[in-house]
Amino acid sequence: MKRFKIILILLGVFAIGLLITGCSSNETDIKKIRDLEFTVVEDADVPEQLMEVINEKKRQPFKISYANEDFLYIAVGYGEQPTGGYSISVDDLFLTSNAVYIDTNLIGPSEKEYVTNTITYPYVVVKTEFIDKTVVFN
Repeated sequence: MKRFKIILILLGVFAIGLLITGCSSNETDIKKIRDLEFTVVEDADVPEQLMEVINEKKRQPFKISYANEDFLYIAVGYGEQPTGGYSISVDDLFLTSNAVYIDTNLIGPSEKEYVTNTITYPYVVVKTEFIDKTVVFN
């Protein structure tokens, strides 16, 4: 009898779990309005205030955005890396009804590539049109 009660309780918990997940809306559906044009910004062209923040945070991974009256800057850093030879790809930058989405990836050096044996802090800064929306990092 005790085993039967435990099985009933477990089935009840399982059924409730199915109901909760079955009734929830899928909030991961992202409706892209349009792709955003962007420029990868060289260090010399990064706004001074943003560059200061990057230099403070670059030892650890970071994701920040900065806007002025003309542009939206988005910076993504991958923290300390053991060698040189890393690059970052910007795979997607697009607008939805409530946010700007960016997707980047760190690309490590190939096995055959000659790299410097010095610690590096790879990051990328992109500049796009000014948009007053939240930035979502993928």
